[in-house]
Amino acid sequence: MNEFGRRVIVSLIGAPLVVGIIWFGGAALATLAGALSAVAAWEFFRLAREGGSRPFSVLGVISAACVPLLVHAQYLGLIQVPTSAPVLALLFLIALAIWRRGVDGKPLTAVATTALGILYTGGTLSYVYALRYFGYAVGDVAGALVVVLPVILTWSSDVGAYFAGRAIGGRKLIPSVSPGKTIAGAVGGLVLTVLVCEAYVSLLLRPRAQLAFSPGGLILFAVCISVVAQIGDLAESLFKREAGVKDSGSIFPGHGGALDRLDSLFFVLPVAYVLFGWLLIPAPSA
Repeated sequence: MNEFGRRVIVSLIGAPLVVGIIWFGGAALATLAGALSAVAAWEFFRLAREGGSRPFSVLGVISAACVPLLVHAQYLGLIQVPTSAPVLALLFLIALAIWRRGVDGKPLTAVATTALGILYTGGTLSYVYALRYFGYAVGDVAGALVVVLPVILTWSSDVGAYFAGRAIGGRKLIPSVSPGKTIAGAVGGLVLTVLVCEAYVSLLLRPRAQLAFSPGGLILFAVCISVVAQIGDLAESLFKREAGVKDSGSIFPGHGGALDRLDSLFFVLPVAYVLFGWLLIPAPSA
């Protein structure tokens, strides 16, 4: 089977499974986010090692996996994570570097890459849970639709950029980071994202969840999502170039690794959460 066939099969199996877990939410969604965070963190730390760093990989992977689970536990009222927890965790990493890395073990990069890997994977993916239980989204339908919107827009931006870039070509966007991306592709991604956002809000979010945007708010939301999705893609390309690898992993046949599939969502999910708070408004039933 060729690469395209593998990509299609993985997508046909994975997409319905993910949507179903988003619908159920709760522990299932937190567990999925934790598992993906762990795999993505492991790949991130592998890239860091290829680049000459010595992160605390095992500790980082476990910590990344625990972040969405802690968010779930706090939502249920089972625990109360203190606001000082991130700072205390950072201090613990610095103290650990004294004994485990020493002067010759690049302690600064070890601490920095470990902290970054945890936040970049588990920290960002935990926002899928926050979106699922966003304030205005009352009920399973509304919660699921709120989560799926930024995911759909991320895919739309990627598809629009791909086809516009191939059809028009032209000047490269940032060739030193990603030689295949063009300015025309970036614009195409923006345009398709706005169109898909309008269709999604009109056909699903407004009638089924009684949520909407103002006209200007819809355009602003879609444009911001497309921009940060493309930045997320470029950021992962930058990391891979430093490490000298083509793909972050091979866990998804035809798609590469978890970082390759989630790179844009690492940026999109937390940004979408902030934008929803600013721009999403209740709307009357259709």
